[in-house]
Amino acid sequence: MNIAEIKDRITFIEGDGLQYMSRQSHRARVVHFIDPPYTVAARRLYRYSEIDHARLFRVTKGLAGDFLMTYDDTSEVRELAGKFSFETKTVAMKNTHHAKMRELLIGRNLAWMLGPLNSGATSHEFEPQTLQGSLGLPQ
Repeated sequence: MNIAEIKDRITFIEGDGLQYMSRQSHRARVVHFIDPPYTVAARRLYRYSEIDHARLFRVTKGLAGDFLMTYDDTSEVRELAGKFSFETKTVAMKNTHHAKMRELLIGRNLAWMLGPLNSGATSHEFEPQTLQGSLGLPQ
């Protein structure tokens, strides 16, 4: 319902996301949600799985606006996040087979995750319903 209220302000782009982000990088009022193919299971999960992960982080670093990126929690991804001075937090998730896993959230500043809704969580791990609440989504 919350998304429906702002649907006229959300745009989905089919195409090369890196090119689009580069063209929009100067726009401080644009917020990007970035969900690239995972590094480990990409070939199995996606038709188009090849991506230059380092380039994605370079382009993201140049964005004037904010962003939230989701990734698989691997040492490669954590290393890239550290190299570009991004914050990381792990969240619980379920895969397509309903197995419980951990996913990595990446951003410039993830302090919003430490708000009152997350007071019972540790500083780096959040349960999905807590994250939904902190984003203002129905639980």
